[in-house]
Amino acid sequence: MPYAQSGSLRIYYESHGNGPTIAFVHGAGGNHAAWWQQVAYFRSSYRVVTMDLRGFGKSDSVSDGPDSLDFPGDLLAVLDHAGIARATVLGQSIGAVAALRFAVSHPDRADGAILAHSLGGIRHPEVTPLVAADRAEAEKIPILDRLLTKEYQSSQPAKTFLFQQLGTFNQATMRDLRNVSTPGPTLEQIVESKLRLFLLTGENDAVLRAGTIRTAQKYIPGSVLTVVPGAPHSMYWEAPELFNTSVHHFLQLIYGET
Repeated sequence: MPYAQSGSLRIYYESHGNGPTIAFVHGAGGNHAAWWQQVAYFRSSYRVVTMDLRGFGKSDSVSDGPDSLDFPGDLLAVLDHAGIARATVLGQSIGAVAALRFAVSHPDRADGAILAHSLGGIRHPEVTPLVAADRAEAEKIPILDRLLTKEYQSSQPAKTFLFQQLGTFNQATMRDLRNVSTPGPTLEQIVESKLRLFLLTGENDAVLRAGTIRTAQKYIPGSVLTVVPGAPHSMYWEAPELFNTSVHHFLQLIYGET
């Protein structure tokens, strides 16, 4: 599989299927392989691009830790190398920050942005404190319990183990990331970009409450929100059928039936 060049670093990516492009951007504990249940679902109708941000998976490492402000450039480099003029970008958790920054900075390259279990660092005087409060509460919970429900951990021990093992293929961890708390675009910048924005979360997300997402969505004209009952923060992994169905609905709103 190919590598794109982002500055001095090689960025690994994969491309599967044909059709309108959806590019998946992983969270802090993931890499391109985290999307195995999405690739299998979408590749029959869409071109599915997965990638490793710098410091993750097969991409080059960064000696002093990846700067999260460089992640949108990694995504741009992948799309350029793959010859993709426009795509819908989907970011999970911290990957949503990269996806949103990319889409707002390059509206001519983004058909839409899907923020999964994240607000992508959106700046707003009411929303930003809510996000900070949610994160503070989440830090009181063991990391695995924030991401997967205890019921899933008990009933799916093999998949839970695989979920944990994915992070061992990364050079970087969440603690290594620089500028991860730098504020993202303002609501005014998002509106000005005319970006089609879609928000996806689970009612049981322990990292970012669904109520916080609902509050933010009220301030984003034209945005679309789906809250999945009972779904946790890592819905893409634990409940892929619910995640994939929701994302597919968003893609149909963007591209129509494919």
